[in-house]
Amino acid sequence: MTTHFIIVGILFIVSVFSSKLSDKYGIPALLIFLIVGMLAGSDGILKLDFDNAKLAGDLGTVALVFILFAGGLDTSYKAIKPIMKSGFILATLGVLITAFVLSFFIYFVLDFTFLESFLLACIISSTDAAAVFAILRSKGIVLKNNIGELLEFESGSNDPMAIFLTMTVISIIAAPKFPETSDLIKSLALQFIIGGLLGYLFGVILPSLINKIKLSAWGLYPVLIMAMVIFLFGITEELGGNGYIAVYTAGIITNKREFVHKRNLIGFFDGISWLMQVLIFLTLGLLVFPTHLPEVALIGVVIALFLMFVARPVSVFIGLAFSKFNYKEKLFTSWVGLRGVVPIILATYPIAEGINNAHMMFNIVFVMVLVSVMFQGGTLGWAASFFDIKDENYNPNFHLPNKPIFYGGLRQFTIPKGSKFIGHNLAEMDIDDDFLILLIKRDNESFKPGGSYIFEENDLLLIHCTDINKYNNIISLLRKKKLA
Repeated sequence: MTTHFIIVGILFIVSVFSSKLSDKYGIPALLIFLIVGMLAGSDGILKLDFDNAKLAGDLGTVALVFILFAGGLDTSYKAIKPIMKSGFILATLGVLITAFVLSFFIYFVLDFTFLESFLLACIISSTDAAAVFAILRSKGIVLKNNIGELLEFESGSNDPMAIFLTMTVISIIAAPKFPETSDLIKSLALQFIIGGLLGYLFGVILPSLINKIKLSAWGLYPVLIMAMVIFLFGITEELGGNGYIAVYTAGIITNKREFVHKRNLIGFFDGISWLMQVLIFLTLGLLVFPTHLPEVALIGVVIALFLMFVARPVSVFIGLAFSKFNYKEKLFTSWVGLRGVVPIILATYPIAEGINNAHMMFNIVFVMVLVSVMFQGGTLGWAASFFDIKDENYNPNFHLPNKPIFYGGLRQFTIPKGSKFIGHNLAEMDIDDDFLILLIKRDNESFKPGGSYIFEENDLLLIHCTDINKYNNIISLLRKKKLA
């Protein structure tokens, strides 16, 4: 038993330190984690015997729940609002078009039935946000015209569609008769509607609950949120909704509000997201048998190239046909369609269900992900420059992500006796993002307030707000003598 602890610890440590290669050379971290898992697996150095697709799939489900919630929690609603319509179309219709176009090609080149071809296409139909932005961040690339936000929203929200399509096709293959088209459309609509509504409701309730509950220990806040995220996923699935949509939506809506320990909690869930990514990629690396890959390597590369140069561009140009994006921006968006963790996780489902050609599908998907990450991932910086998408005016020394930069509007305000906010924290104020409390002075000591800061009488605030009407409205609230 202790040997297992040592091995797991070594694998995680090697994965973390190997991620430095991502920072230095732009190699996606997920590829590194997969390789570490493969080296430790049955055909690798450590010869660890792992062939449990069901366990890998279950771990993948848990990992995806927290990865999607953390991704939503780290997403600015203001940033994605201008591109939400286009992103939603790509995340739904775009995934469906990609799967249909790719399935016909797979049916032509492989000895699969059409349903098996469509299943393989559905499995590989979603893009990976972690892969895209790990590369963009490592190379310091900032994109123009909300392209970055579009890719982030699409990648974060298209996984539920791919999961729905995959599970639906698996159930059709296993079912004695083909379901009615109207039933499939109804099921899809209900999953999105129920998942979206419950996620939104959760995102509204959570910040208020965190602000009011006032737990004695900071460490209990992440425990509470993790428990609620798990509950949200479970209850959504139980009611017929899509749990992945629910947790991602909940993260985005939660981020809109200020709440106690917000910055620390976002950082915590970013760490949880990385933990889950390392865990699942190591597991999937252990699951694959590298000696089985050469027999599907050629066909996997051919299908991957068709996906990159035909299926993905077709879906993007149709999905963005009526958007504000120009030809070059659509071409770049087409190229940034990296495949990642979700397709590999989904590829374990047919194995667990005993579908014909399931092991071959898994190996093909694995090859396609490797090709996508290496080929597309390695050329993202070049593509951004070639299509003139890179923001050359961006200066990291003066830019604050998702926050406006102001050059005036500084004001002072002293909390008067009887103010409604005395004894309450900054998060409970729920003030507009443009009203910034930069500094607080109390008893000759100055400090920057956090979400859990409790206001006291005679606190001197240094405020920044360029909108005089907004400033006056919030100051009037600060002066009120009675609690709301």
